Amino acid sequence: MSDLAVVRVLLVAQAVRGLGYGVAAVQFGALLRAEGLSPAEVGLMLTAILAGSLLCSLALARWGDVMGRRRAYLALWAALACGGVVIAVGAPWWLLAAVALTGALSVEVIESGPFTTLEQVMLAGTGRPQREVVRGFGLYNAVAAVAGTAGALLGALPADRRLLGGVLAVAGVSGALLAARLPGDVEAPATLPGVPRPRLLARSRGPVARLAALFAVDSLAGGFVVQAYIGYWLSVHHGATTQTIGRTFAALGALQTASLLAAPLVAARVGLLRTMVFTHIPSNLLLAAVPLAPGLSAAIALLLARACLSAMDVPTRQAYVMALVPPEERTAAAAVTNTARYLTRPAGPALAGVLVPLGAALPFLIAAVAKTGYDLTLWRIFRSVRLPADQHTP
Repeated sequence: MSDLAVVRVLLVAQAVRGLGYGVAAVQFGALLRAEGLSPAEVGLMLTAILAGSLLCSLALARWGDVMGRRRAYLALWAALACGGVVIAVGAPWWLLAAVALTGALSVEVIESGPFTTLEQVMLAGTGRPQREVVRGFGLYNAVAAVAGTAGALLGALPADRRLLGGVLAVAGVSGALLAARLPGDVEAPATLPGVPRPRLLARSRGPVARLAALFAVDSLAGGFVVQAYIGYWLSVHHGATTQTIGRTFAALGALQTASLLAAPLVAARVGLLRTMVFTHIPSNLLLAAVPLAPGLSAAIALLLARACLSAMDVPTRQAYVMALVPPEERTAAAAVTNTARYLTRPAGPALAGVLVPLGAALPFLIAAVAKTGYDLTLWRIFRSVRLPADQHTP
């Protein structure tokens, strides 16, 4: 199988999973409410999903390459299919919580847990020139955004266990069939016979630890302004209807998809790190301006302008991590940096809820300041770091 064929398999897999997670994003909470789960039980279920992503990512960092990337990837798809069956047949929710601990379920469409860790490594390992790898990451994330939107539209049907469970089960089986098609060259470079495998992140521990800490700050800040809070703020402060909010979020999704596709073009001209930092800072300023907008139209215009820039760091960040570390440490590096993001993001909405009584604009302002601090620190630490030469570039 050629490198391009591997990329196609991963893109199709991303689309399949994004569709399933898009349905789940709409229907999962409604099903939990309809079946009478208490707020505490709902919280435990979501905690199990987040804990599963965290535990599985840590396991991949330590044993992913030992187990084999294809085998681990196939196991995740099988767990997703099991989760779908558990939902569809009406099994108790505690059983689904146990399945969630495998890391196969997610509360995100883009950067969806351990799946993303493995796909990120396999995309970077195709042997293509760096600019093509970055383009692949842009397309990879754009596919997730589009598929997630399609899934959300499907999820707008009446909440039903069989619908959600069936979609996830079909996605799991389809993904497993795709995983089985991946060739052996997606695996980590083999060690010589009799030579022990090097310790975790032996050569890149320092840079990866610094990136993980910075990504954790950025993810925490992003948690302050999740879409649910923005929708709440628009309705409370500007009287926005659900129809207006829905149309606004659809437009935001379309612009973010376009920015994901544009990011590799920008990176090809100015570099990965500059794209990450200097598209992010203007988006932070636009975010800080949103609560200062004099009316609904102005607030929406600022949000739309921000959407043109806010996601451009996603594919470039993923490509930067993969370019920074040697091939044999990519699985661990992806797992550690992604885990750092999963670890801190859930605290953002909780802290935003505490701050609302003090001023509904505070979550916007704190998120913007923290994200700008992340960008400036990232630039200061890594601006003098040269990425390994791209041997495919003439």
